Amino acid sequence: MRLTLATSIVALAVLAAAVPQPAGQRIGIAIPITKRSSLVNADKGVNFDALKSHVAAVKAKIRRGFTNYEKNTGRKHPSDVGGVERRGAGDHLTDDQSILWYGSISVGTPAKSFTVDFDTGSSDLFLPGSGCGSSCSGHTIWDPSSSSTSQDLGQSFFLTYAGGSTVSGEQHTDTVSIAGFSATTQTVGAANTYPPAFQSYQFPADGLMGMAFQSISGYNASPVLQTLVSEGRVSDPVFSFKLSSSGAELYIGGSNPALYTGGFTYTPVTWQGYWEVNIDNVKGNGKTILTNVDAIIDTGTTLIFGISSDVSTLSSTLGGKAAPSVGQGLYTFPCSSFPSISLTFGGKSFPIAASALNLGPVSSGSSDCLSGLVGVDLGNPFWVVGDVFLQGVYTAFDVGNTRVGFAELV
Repeated sequence: MRLTLATSIVALAVLAAAVPQPAGQRIGIAIPITKRSSLVNADKGVNFDALKSHVAAVKAKIRRGFTNYEKNTGRKHPSDVGGVERRGAGDHLTDDQSILWYGSISVGTPAKSFTVDFDTGSSDLFLPGSGCGSSCSGHTIWDPSSSSTSQDLGQSFFLTYAGGSTVSGEQHTDTVSIAGFSATTQTVGAANTYPPAFQSYQFPADGLMGMAFQSISGYNASPVLQTLVSEGRVSDPVFSFKLSSSGAELYIGGSNPALYTGGFTYTPVTWQGYWEVNIDNVKGNGKTILTNVDAIIDTGTTLIFGISSDVSTLSSTLGGKAAPSVGQGLYTFPCSSFPSISLTFGGKSFPIAASALNLGPVSSGSSDCLSGLVGVDLGNPFWVVGDVFLQGVYTAFDVGNTRVGFAELV
């Protein structure tokens, strides 16, 4: 997936492992999903308003997870050192929620279909509820009273996004199915309000499905994938992604060997909440520049966000130039000679394709192009690794063994 593509439609295959299925387990089916990007203008130059909004949205998401973790566990997340701005220069920007991978799930009895953003950087499932009114116009509405399996928990929720905007509503439990795998007592938020950034022309999915851990849930409830595991619906407690412009898919209940070559290189989750792991080192043009970097693996983030000092060191060592005139933490390289950068997990280095790292020219006809590695203080040390890296690897999220695996794409 090139960020220079305005829209890329790909297939999402959700399959079960080819092993005997215990009672209650089902084989999945293929689900189409869409990857939508708005980081470029019609002239192929970078859309800096969208980029800055995406930065603000990622900051808000991490802060929300830190806040939920402390509320749910009674202690601060170990990576929460106050680096994420609670209020700041970028907070007035609207959320950029148009950069996402989304596909279909069904909820309730009888089942009704909705589209959701699949996000490994958060943990809650919400949909526009029957009381949402005009702020949810254009989205498919979920009416819990129309489902015989829905139960009202009598609890409200408030999920905060960039600029202080919120998604709020009431919590229910219901049956949630993704490609035939059904979580029967899943907590779902029925939103009564959507902020302007969630209007359908910006946010094409109806809602969002978080795929991280319960400790960062605003509901303090089990996420869908963990519910499937705890209810014994899948034979292998793993879900895997190929995020690519060619044959992208999510695989529930294992991994699809037709899409990767060789074995997986696994790295353990260092702290449950996010899918948080250790990057052994970051190499540039074959040279180790950074070591022992803490990071979360996030399908809901397009770029790679690193600690400001890390990104400054890496970019300047490789000949990049800071671009404060277009945005704090942004760096450019000559369009014709982007550096080779790789991330090492579990002792194996995985390269970032130059075509993915290069977001495009800073303006139409410019010889300087913007890097997809952005310096933002998110923790100490705390990187967020998104599509710029993930589109070049096959990624397995192992719920049972709390680890993340990477393999080379076929």
